[in-house]
Amino acid sequence: MDGETIGVTGSVSRAADGAGLAADGVPPVVLPGYDPAGYVCELTTQRPGDGGALATVLRRLAALPVEELRRRSAAAERDLFNLGITFTVYSEATAIDRILPFDMVPRVITAGEWRILEAGVKQRVTALNLFLHDVYNDRKILKDGIVPEDLVLGNVNYRPEMQGFPVPFGTYVHICGTDIVRDQHGTFRVLEDNARTPSGVSYVIENRHAMLRVFPDLMRGIRLRPVDGYGPKLQQAMCEIAPQGVDDPQVVLLSPGIYNSAYFEHVFLAREMGVPLVEGRDLVVENDRVFMRTTAGLAPVHTIYRRIDDTFLDPTVFRPDSMLGVPGIIGAWRKGNVALANAVGTGVADDKALYAYMPRIIRYYLAEDAILQNVETRICREPEGLKATLADLANLVVKPVGESGGYGITIGPRATKAELEACREKLLADPSNWISQPVIGLSVCPTLTPDGLRPRHLDLRPYAITGRDTWVLPGGLTRVALKPGSLVVNSSQGGGSKDTWVLVDE
Repeated sequence: MDGETIGVTGSVSRAADGAGLAADGVPPVVLPGYDPAGYVCELTTQRPGDGGALATVLRRLAALPVEELRRRSAAAERDLFNLGITFTVYSEATAIDRILPFDMVPRVITAGEWRILEAGVKQRVTALNLFLHDVYNDRKILKDGIVPEDLVLGNVNYRPEMQGFPVPFGTYVHICGTDIVRDQHGTFRVLEDNARTPSGVSYVIENRHAMLRVFPDLMRGIRLRPVDGYGPKLQQAMCEIAPQGVDDPQVVLLSPGIYNSAYFEHVFLAREMGVPLVEGRDLVVENDRVFMRTTAGLAPVHTIYRRIDDTFLDPTVFRPDSMLGVPGIIGAWRKGNVALANAVGTGVADDKALYAYMPRIIRYYLAEDAILQNVETRICREPEGLKATLADLANLVVKPVGESGGYGITIGPRATKAELEACREKLLADPSNWISQPVIGLSVCPTLTPDGLRPRHLDLRPYAITGRDTWVLPGGLTRVALKPGSLVVNSSQGGGSKDTWVLVDE
């Protein structure tokens, strides 16, 4: 069976997988009963520059009975639940707190691979911020015809209130999550940008803690980049964007409250940053300044890391019926008396239709080619894109541009005739709401299942923090599709997560 060897550019050349010798001349380790079925495997596919870590992990896994893996997995999930590391799934009738299923087999990224990913994420965040500053100010990219004007100005997430709005350092996207996959050729590709309120970083840190508690022998002697620095880095960036002249800025995290599905993460991040967790009712605006209600009276607030959507943020500007936001907060922000992260209006940048233009956006502002290329994308609002999509519907993934969490997606090769026909009708009824992409042979990783260690598809979401400069958390959230053959990794669709190991350069 063919496998791959990852080169320094992130692409692959063919090599024997499971037979012959690895790059260092050592016979590869084989997991009993494990077959990646021709996909690039993040653990068994040989890659140069791992310093023997992959073989070490495989050898230790192979030596453990599957019953022992199940025992430790159950202990890890029990710990996560007892610690309250949950998300909420809502239906019409119920709201259920669940842990994000955690798989103990790690995803390993070499130091060389991480350099590519880190550089690509930083480049992309830089371009996104330049784009947002431009479209809310001079609109040169629209005037030059690089991006269609109506795609931006007619976007549901475009906020005309932000036109000419002064934003410190020109940074709109302070926290960004970039969804990345490795394709069937071993090349890293960006699947999606999350520039509004990306979630999931708490699982990155807690997954590492879980591994240290229940699987220290798997990690022994392997030098990994730490993940515990996220909270301090986020706090530092929030202080950097605070109003000028404030020596000791008060940062708060603004949450919609306990009924939000990511409330655990809000609590976690406030604790990691060492800042108060507040709701809209805890804040008040007086004379265009924001204050926090405390037992000692009103205390000034200088930076707000918000986890509330734009439209609920300020009822005097957006939805007047919002009970979650703070009346007058946008006015205080405009006067420069408080900073908001992320900025209002960043949703334009993570629209799935705009995503297709990101390589052109990067080239326009940075005069560089994208380090991390997009997945090939057809824009159905364009006649040729719609025509090509309809002609090949059974072989494509069709996605709504405004949805997240894996909702509304049709995977052509796995859809029924009725599902394909329903998708066709939706495309014809509102083509501007859809894009299509080829089915990508996502890489896999050994994952503990009822049948033992089996390959499951996964993606990666690195998190970037931008204040004065951009820093990327080493690794990120590896989400894994737990259903056999599934390509949908979202937690809302039954996906789980893994610890992501970034190796220290040997």
